[in-house]
Amino acid sequence: MPATSPYWIGFGDIHDDTRMFAAIPELPGAAAALVSGDLTMRGGPQAAAPVLSALTAINPHVLAVIGNMDQASVEGLLAQEGMLIQASSRELAPGLGVMGVGWSTPTPFDTPSEAPDATIAAWLEAAYESAKGFDRLILVCHNPPVNTAVDLAGGVNHVGSPAVRAFIERVQPDVCLTGHIHEARSLDRIGETLIVNPGNLAAGGYAVISLQDGRVTARLGQA
Repeated sequence: MPATSPYWIGFGDIHDDTRMFAAIPELPGAAAALVSGDLTMRGGPQAAAPVLSALTAINPHVLAVIGNMDQASVEGLLAQEGMLIQASSRELAPGLGVMGVGWSTPTPFDTPSEAPDATIAAWLEAAYESAKGFDRLILVCHNPPVNTAVDLAGGVNHVGSPAVRAFIERVQPDVCLTGHIHEARSLDRIGETLIVNPGNLAAGGYAVISLQDGRVTARLGQA
């Protein structure tokens, strides 16, 4: 990858296990790390803080949302550190923005941060409202869109969000970085949107998202 081409490392489903940060060769040189949630295993800020400390020791530039396995109070820590992109957006490069929505739709496991699909939809709209000025857009969303390769639980059931899918179909962000379903590590497309689920970080899964000649691309990486 040319040095003049900015790139970002995306991953999620960390679940307190930080060992793989040092194994991602592209992480130190990335413009930022984009974290799609589940920093902890049902933990709050005290559990999330060491995760962020280990990550920022390798790359200090982090933008993140929480996942359903994080307590909602982790958002406060991310906001305090200037990392939170929940229902909001940031500029990554001239003309390129990133917007984020964390949490997940209800699961059978009564996890800490679950919300109705209608709430996910409202957060997506709030984030997009702040991102409309960007020519290119990356969506970081913990909950994957329904009926895709990236939301297939156990290789059998599609458990993604209809609201996320409807948003992607309408807005067509360039890339959607998602997670939540560990075993659904894959790439897929909805229209022009490339969707990437790197799988859980403990298994070495991450994504490299790059901007080359005005085009946003993504690929899976393996630590």
